[in-house]
Amino acid sequence: MEILGIDVGFGFTKATNGKDSVVFKSIFGEAAPIQFREQLLDHAGAESYIHLEIDGVPYFIGELAERQSNVCSFTLDHSQFIENFAKTMALAAASSLVPESNSIRLVTGLPVGYYQRQRDQIANILKGRHTLVQVDAKGNRKDLTINIVQVRVIPQPFGTLLDHILSDVAEVTDRRFAQGKIGVIDIGFRTSDYTIADHTRYSERGSHTTDSGIAQGFALIANRLREVSGVNIELYRLYDAVARGSIKVRGKTIDLKKLTEEVFGKLATAVATEVERLWAEDWDIDLIVITGGGAVLAPYLKPLLQGEVLPLNTSKDLRLQNVRGYWKYAKHLWGRSTTSQSSTTGTGSTE
Repeated sequence: MEILGIDVGFGFTKATNGKDSVVFKSIFGEAAPIQFREQLLDHAGAESYIHLEIDGVPYFIGELAERQSNVCSFTLDHSQFIENFAKTMALAAASSLVPESNSIRLVTGLPVGYYQRQRDQIANILKGRHTLVQVDAKGNRKDLTINIVQVRVIPQPFGTLLDHILSDVAEVTDRRFAQGKIGVIDIGFRTSDYTIADHTRYSERGSHTTDSGIAQGFALIANRLREVSGVNIELYRLYDAVARGSIKVRGKTIDLKKLTEEVFGKLATAVATEVERLWAEDWDIDLIVITGGGAVLAPYLKPLLQGEVLPLNTSKDLRLQNVRGYWKYAKHLWGRSTTSQSSTTGTGSTE
């Protein structure tokens, strides 16, 4: 029995089994025949080549789809994402970490604003026996059966909180997070989530989801690039360019540093304004935590926030904070009682 944390996001899908982790773009495309399969020099990670057949339909997923598929599917619509992307992305992540047929218990998350109405839906989509065909970079095929027997869905920002509270053996290690009043700002690609945990209890008053994710900033950058280059650049192709500070379009290098600073500054202001409004009555917050793939906004956001802000640990991939917490929580739920719970199934918030 395997225990996984899986975070299916609009920008990236992340997963961990506590030992290994995968991160890949949440896109898929048709699996076109590849004439030449040899890799010339560098050795890419497993997440750079994800080719699956799911229910008889072949898919290139993540970076492979971006590199090889003529048409890539990518969406910022939440309902469409849950219905058409979540299963494919979650199975791709699971198959990367569980290379042999096995049963799985997993924890995943949803944005606060979608949690109540979609937690059972996502659990039911993921739960069950899934028969796949895994195709490796050399074209070798392998049948794989993934049986997801239990799913626990939690509000997304709680993943980061649990990552701080629990150790890798699912024991409480940082009582400041367990016993204090913590505000979490989870900046994702499509959405930003705000939540308060008071002694680990969820605060409805202080929790909300907005559309001020990094995609909003990327859209402004893409619009500006279209004006100067005439090329429509897909948002998922801007990650590396923004991190690097430049992009090459038809042989011309375009500097993005000044534009990125301007856009991220405006986005940080919008997030800070929302925090001020949402947490106006919660003036006794002990600590504010900035998390998510959009935590790159932290340098712009921190000066705008009132209160103590937890310094970012830049030695770790910030995109993995939630999913590490999901896995630790899964370990806490099931790690010590796998045998006794083997006949129990769960959806939504049940075990």
